[in-house]
Amino acid sequence: MTMKIFNEAELKKYDGSDPANPIYIAYNGKVYDVTTNPLFIDGMHFEHYAGADLTDFMADAPHGDEVMGEFTPIGEFKK
Repeated sequence: MTMKIFNEAELKKYDGSDPANPIYIAYNGKVYDVTTNPLFIDGMHFEHYAGADLTDFMADAPHGDEVMGEFTPIGEFKK
């Protein structure tokens, strides 16, 4: 299966501001659907916005990237 490729502008459409769209984030070159995760209600996870690449923020998180295993990648992120 070929995954959809998202750029920054495309990913921004999935920031949680439009209830008709799912909520996506990018991490390490992959795009994940976090719509059903209660920690991303309305597109916010603490001070981090959905619809963006959160890779650089993981180093400061109180958890590691093992949490991404809870989500299935649905696309690729290309800057």
